[in-house]
Amino acid sequence: MTSTGLSMDVRTTAKRTVLISGASISGPALAYWLHRSGCAVTVVEKAGALRAGGYPIDIRGTATEVVRRMGILPRLRDAHIDSRRCIFLDADGSEVASLNPSAVAGGVEGQDLEVRRGDLAASLYALVRDDVEFLFGDSIDTLDQSGQGVDVTFHSGQRRTFDLVVGADGMHSHTRESLFGPEEQFHRYLGYCFAIFTMPNTFGLSREVVMWNTPGKAAALYAVGDNDEVHAFLNFHQPEPPLDALRNPDAQRDLVATVFAGAGWEVPGMVNALRDADDLFFDTAGQIRMPHWSSGRVALVGDAAYAPSFLTGQGSSLALVGAYMLANALATHRDHTAAFAAYERDVREFVAVNQALVDTGGATLFPTTAQALEQRNTRLRGLVTLPSAPARPAHSALTLPAFATMP
Repeated sequence: MTSTGLSMDVRTTAKRTVLISGASISGPALAYWLHRSGCAVTVVEKAGALRAGGYPIDIRGTATEVVRRMGILPRLRDAHIDSRRCIFLDADGSEVASLNPSAVAGGVEGQDLEVRRGDLAASLYALVRDDVEFLFGDSIDTLDQSGQGVDVTFHSGQRRTFDLVVGADGMHSHTRESLFGPEEQFHRYLGYCFAIFTMPNTFGLSREVVMWNTPGKAAALYAVGDNDEVHAFLNFHQPEPPLDALRNPDAQRDLVATVFAGAGWEVPGMVNALRDADDLFFDTAGQIRMPHWSSGRVALVGDAAYAPSFLTGQGSSLALVGAYMLANALATHRDHTAAFAAYERDVREFVAVNQALVDTGGATLFPTTAQALEQRNTRLRGLVTLPSAPARPAHSALTLPAFATMP
């Protein structure tokens, strides 16, 4: 539904029209802040409805302040998964270490949140569904900036013109490709592939993560509560990205089965469950690194502009912070060129610090050699007797300005 009025604090009668591509995390978050500043916002999403489910994600540091300002922090605290332990296993299934999850992930216990991706998406959507127009089951086909706005042709055949367009359509952003060219120019492959899916919880797991490792391979079962399903995760080192498999689910299943053939622990059952899973998500671990996040009247936000990869645990947090900062820049500067420049200037260092976590953070959980795996296991055993790690500097690397009113 379309917005019916201006916010109380808006000092102009001219409504800026904005189209956002993507209704996952950064898209609805951006829509909330843009509507608050008085914009007329439309969100287009190629899925037929809001996407539920998904692997647990983290909300940390600066992003926690963003959701507090949005008024959804209490709801997200209620949805907090509150995992109680993370168990690491050796190749034969024997225990290496059992730790508090915050000691492994580097979060701040009692402050950072972990929720199902679907719970965060639903919370954001509930905030804006009555004020923002949503076009589900559609997508952008072409963008034309030759006029005074952006002329958009949708896949449905509909044509409309907007003052601005924002791509919030993920790591494999069609908006980015339309503006800047093929993804390969900006994708930094990190050497891993992963598959995520759900399977029956026949293991008696509750509020815990169990991870098995051999060099270059990892398998994990993640129970977010006392449910009858668990999230299954299979991760493996691959020197070159398997491009042929990325758009072919059957090829993905075959590749995973081949890589994990002969593996121990519960892996054979996980591979069998993968064959039947109807919610398989397969991708490479990678980052998006771009010299600029905008071109003309079109900008990018979240994973479309600066995906940090799951190895950092910061993807959702970057999406929330980036959406806030982009909307604030547009509320501060009526000229979109100045707004996009301010957005990049104020957020780029925060993005760089978070992306750099991949070199010292999550990637060390998946060693590719026997020597590196033993070194990691030694560190994990040491953590058992140590207090939880302090917060990563990236969690508080950006001080949020008060949200501006549109000039």
